[in-house]
Amino acid sequence: MGSKIRTGCIVGICFLLFSCSGTKPAGLGVHQGKLSDCPDSSNCVSSLGSEDRHAMEPYAYTGDKRRAKEKIIAIISAFKRAKIVVNEQDYLHAEFASAIFGFVDDVEFYFDDENKVVHFRSAARLGKYDFGVNRKRMDKIRKQFYLRLKKI
Repeated sequence: MGSKIRTGCIVGICFLLFSCSGTKPAGLGVHQGKLSDCPDSSNCVSSLGSEDRHAMEPYAYTGDKRRAKEKIIAIISAFKRAKIVVNEQDYLHAEFASAIFGFVDDVEFYFDDENKVVHFRSAARLGKYDFGVNRKRMDKIRKQFYLRLKKI
């Protein structure tokens, strides 16, 4: 009996370790000029968020949208365990995986050239809490974005 329990625990742990990425959520992308709203959980931030716990300011830029997008792509590329999965004219979708369990966060950017802002949404695929990881990441990207814009 003991070996069956041990085997079950090992299988369960392996399942947990290799299934933390979750499935890509439906509804990603730009719909009628905006990104999807954050879910009710605390593991999402958005420049279009209406609730304080989700809301952040978009990234403002001047000049060419193409250059702003290139800056965001360069910043994402510098992150470990990050990859761009969709690169369209006004939209980027990147996946960021955590170091230990491989939890995946979906990070989207919408380049609103008319208003010269980059809107974003960053959300964990699994769970209800992210211990502020998404907000910290988007703040870090903001700082890098503005530093790179000064170098233009």
